[in-house]
Amino acid sequence: FRLALIQLHVSAVKSDNLQRACGLVREASAKGAKVVALPECFNSPYGTQYFKDYAEKIPGDSTQKLSEVARECSIYLIGGRSIPEEDGGKLYNTCTVFGPDGAMLAKHRKVHLFDINIPGKIQFKESETLSPGNSFSMFDTPYCKVGLGICYDIRFAEMAQVYGQKGCQLLIYPGAFNMTTGPAHWELLQRGRAVDNQVYVATVSPARDEKASYVAWGHSTVVNPWGEVIAKAGPEETVIYTDIDLKKLAEIRQQIPILSQKRCDLYGIEMKK
Repeated sequence: FRLALIQLHVSAVKSDNLQRACGLVREASAKGAKVVALPECFNSPYGTQYFKDYAEKIPGDSTQKLSEVARECSIYLIGGRSIPEEDGGKLYNTCTVFGPDGAMLAKHRKVHLFDINIPGKIQFKESETLSPGNSFSMFDTPYCKVGLGICYDIRFAEMAQVYGQKGCQLLIYPGAFNMTTGPAHWELLQRGRAVDNQVYVATVSPARDEKASYVAWGHSTVVNPWGEVIAKAGPEETVIYTDIDLKKLAEIRQQIPILSQKRCDLYGIEMKK
């Protein structure tokens, strides 16, 4: 099946972001994409100072439009982090997924909050405004089961291992790595998660905006279960496409059967919630 990743240029105007995102979703569908993903923070600038002002309830106006375009195009739509979600007085970094009938199939709240301090380069603390999610998020398609993470979640190998154990063959991480962590770890982490679990890994970033307070790395990417980069964007706004070949995935797992060779008598990873 064909996967499309929309690397959107995000402005400060929510309505413009949403309109352009829906237009690119329609374009991707017209080119044969059956699963389409939007980037983290596609509907608002990224930054703790923006989260409260741009927050919405789910369901809300933005997610309603995503539902409508998914139904119109008859696709599976991963809504990036459409907007910060407000629920019970707390804010979450939330990714929603809609099926071809427009129904919401999954709602992933970012589990690991991005609190880092690299002296002289970048300091960022999502926990100043956001609360963490507390659950894994998977959804079924006629093609394969898909596991979801958001950005910083990709650094935690245990999360991807649980998804692999639960039968996911594609992991999708809407993300917005920056100009420090992007060149160092963006591709490396994707290839690691793909090889470790023999799955496809797709990451979808906002386009780079040098004038933004937080500059995203860009370079949305798809990696196959052999660890090969099979599609990669540059920094600019674009849509990239790739065909997910589940026969190749099965062949790799047969050739190097690590899933059946794990020493569960010595170690293990479990899903607690």
